[in-house]
Amino acid sequence: MTTVSDKQFWFVVGSQHLYGEVALGEVKAHAQEMVDALNNSGVLPYPLVLQDLAVSADKITTIMKEVNYRDEVAGVITWMHTFSPAKMWIRGTKLLQKPLLHLATQYNESIPWATIDMDFMNLNQAAHGDREYGFINARLNKQNKVVVGYWQRPNVQKQIAEWMDVAVAYNESFNIKVARFGDNMRNVGVTEGDKVEAQIQFGWTVDYFGIGDLVAYVNEVTEEEINALFAEYAEQYDFDYGNYSKEAWEASVKVQAGYEIALKRFLDNGGYNAFTSNFEDLHGMKQLPGLAVQRLMAQGYGFAGEGDWKTAALDRLLKVMAHNVNTGFMEDYTYEMAEGKEAILQSHMLEVDPSLASSKPKVLVSPLGIGDREDPARLVFDGKSGEGVVVSMADFGTHYKLLINEVEAFEPEVAAPNLPVARVLWKVKPNFQDGVKAWIENGGGHHTVVSLNLTTDQIVSYAKLVGLEYVIIK
Repeated sequence: MTTVSDKQFWFVVGSQHLYGEVALGEVKAHAQEMVDALNNSGVLPYPLVLQDLAVSADKITTIMKEVNYRDEVAGVITWMHTFSPAKMWIRGTKLLQKPLLHLATQYNESIPWATIDMDFMNLNQAAHGDREYGFINARLNKQNKVVVGYWQRPNVQKQIAEWMDVAVAYNESFNIKVARFGDNMRNVGVTEGDKVEAQIQFGWTVDYFGIGDLVAYVNEVTEEEINALFAEYAEQYDFDYGNYSKEAWEASVKVQAGYEIALKRFLDNGGYNAFTSNFEDLHGMKQLPGLAVQRLMAQGYGFAGEGDWKTAALDRLLKVMAHNVNTGFMEDYTYEMAEGKEAILQSHMLEVDPSLASSKPKVLVSPLGIGDREDPARLVFDGKSGEGVVVSMADFGTHYKLLINEVEAFEPEVAAPNLPVARVLWKVKPNFQDGVKAWIENGGGHHTVVSLNLTTDQIVSYAKLVGLEYVIIK
């Protein structure tokens, strides 16, 4: 479900007619060699496509117009091989509506002191061209990404790759559609928000559906479909029957199988790639969807509980950015405050994303304690370890704000035999006291999206693209 349509990035090389056709031919040859090598590196997640040399205002404007209207083009990477007078770039850059990366590099790694002459200097003057081009982007407040370094180095290629993921997620943001089954949880503050402003600023479409709309889909699921999906569960997970009879346990799990089929069918039929549920709105449902939601999150659908559409959309966005690896909806639950071991236990009533599981999950049935429904099934597991970033979006009435906290996740060392939900543990940076205090003081919510694959720099790059205020805690 995280699959997006095939994307590519255009590689646009700055120069000018002043240097003559022979020099321009050499520029084009260098550029093609670089594009071929970068595409063959195995590092970039999307291909580069070399364009005609940007040697005039008309040429640049034509290229940027074409970028805007080609859905498969996710963004532009520019390189100033020579000096490229920046006034030529103004019109095209102002028109560009997709992400822009300025690659400050040059074809040759070292200066050839034994042979260098003015012909070489004029042809290989990226340092000159970078300053001219960088000035005009800053003057236009373009919020473009700048990557500096020799193009063959792994760390430079990694930065380009990470930005590509951000650019694709930015484009995908305008395709995010959230289905809300029921309204927000009553009396909860962080789940509220201005849906119109979110669509204007981020491109998110948020639609409400009564739970009866989903129940109609549930009622159409056949026993054969449920049994087939249950067999899939048996292959992928361990079964923990607990104190239930096998018949009662399987009946509960099969309710969730029916919910998974119905939810996926509903979402796909409507073009939705994110959704919310609400345990206060379950009329006609036997259980709160748990295992069903976890399975859909694992497929790349965004989700958040209690009607929190902002976090559901953010979850989908970051899943696209991270290729749905080690990224999911989370909620702060309980502090560990033993000196030297300070951490936060992350979980939810049911819906912890199995993309974060450190081992094979087990299917467990247990009472929920809220919602006044039958005992639901859920996947239980311990979370992975690793450096990561946790993100929360809040509506402050006048504007949206993004909270970003760097964290260190770790696998728990002590078993929790009576805890019937998945658990993820992390330490916040820079330390427990300062990290938690800054989060609270800046209005960070208890619903978040965590990723052990993304970086703060990637989240900030997206925030800048959409003009979103952000606070970094690290």
